Amino acid sequence: MLKIGHRGARGYEPENTLLSFQKALDLGVDGIELDVHLSSDGVLVVIHDETVDRTTDGSGLVAEMTLDQLQELKTNKNQIIPTLVDVLNLVNRQCFVNIELKGIGTAKPVAELILDYITTKNWHYSHYMVSSFDWKMLSETTQLNPKIPIAVLTETTIEEALAFAKKIKAIAINPDFQLLKVDTTSHLQQQGFQVFPWTVNEFKDIKTIQNYGVDGIISDFPDRIQ
Repeated sequence: MLKIGHRGARGYEPENTLLSFQKALDLGVDGIELDVHLSSDGVLVVIHDETVDRTTDGSGLVAEMTLDQLQELKTNKNQIIPTLVDVLNLVNRQCFVNIELKGIGTAKPVAELILDYITTKNWHYSHYMVSSFDWKMLSETTQLNPKIPIAVLTETTIEEALAFAKKIKAIAINPDFQLLKVDTTSHLQQQGFQVFPWTVNEFKDIKTIQNYGVDGIISDFPDRIQ
């Protein structure tokens, strides 16, 4: 059962920072999950929210700030907002990277960056999974490069996610873990999809989800997954 660190190892270090991703690697994860937006000058940056307010000492919209402006800000433990390139270089194929498309316009530059790392840095498509709640961006990613592994995120309906996953030939469905039951999990797997629920943090919930036979778990505390 794959251990996937949510925003790195968010339970231990500031989310979506190089410190958090290094902690996840130190904990022996099989994959890390992260979120991307575009800066105003078109750089893919790793941050969850549309604004910098919650996670940094600044305020404002990510999309209205240049990379230099974004990296002047500090998170907890004096970290900065990394670029996606920064994170990929840190990971360096030690695990796979689940890139969640958050910001508008991120599908194309993410697809281009993935192809660049595959063609020039000896990465493989199996080192990536692209996910999003914005299913239009997942469709765009598939149209740009059908070889990129796609995971359909949902927090509302398993059946709609399954229908869409079939349509775009996704490899996985990543639901809110509270949507899952043992029969739901087996049904999705029988349809040919891996199941990676999020965000499973409490020991009792991890045990329950493990008993469902999911393919992996996304957690703030990836070391709790045994």
